[in-house]
Amino acid sequence: MAKIFLVFFIISLVIAMPWTQAFPLDNWPQGRKAQKKTITNLQFFFHDTVSGKNPSAIKVAQSTDTEKSPTLFGAIMMADDPLTQGPDPNSRLLGRAQGLYASAGQSELCLIMAMNFAFTDGIYNGSSITVLGKNSAMSPVREMPIVAGTGLFRLARGYAIAKTHWFDITTGDAIVGYNVTVVH
Repeated sequence: MAKIFLVFFIISLVIAMPWTQAFPLDNWPQGRKAQKKTITNLQFFFHDTVSGKNPSAIKVAQSTDTEKSPTLFGAIMMADDPLTQGPDPNSRLLGRAQGLYASAGQSELCLIMAMNFAFTDGIYNGSSITVLGKNSAMSPVREMPIVAGTGLFRLARGYAIAKTHWFDITTGDAIVGYNVTVVH
């Protein structure tokens, strides 16, 4: 009986040994003090062009009933829209809005947005923030969540307030002003 216990004990040690060597407790990551949070306010204009020879947003999918819907329910758009300092398309380019938006409302024009605002100018060059949420496109002012960020906006959270500056009902082209508050 003692021999069986000794064999079992030795096998237990051998099995446990690799785990203690692979994960020594004295090397376990220690908690770090959080750095002070920064709040950044950004203002820019989003230019969504779906018409013409060089659109910045194109339809990539739709349901068989999308064309029958007054809200284009089921249409999915892929965008690479310019973000500028002012509403004039020729104003200073600050970055690109890159991602997807889709018509998610059957009775109201609301979009679900999964969009990165990737900045290419100034101190934010190489940084981005991510919007993920509902955009009630026909509301005069709407709020959307900022759920993530990269670069200077790493671990970002916040909100974006959007207001349509200009909309062409015939083409679907739009210029939307954004006022964004980001905690990072």
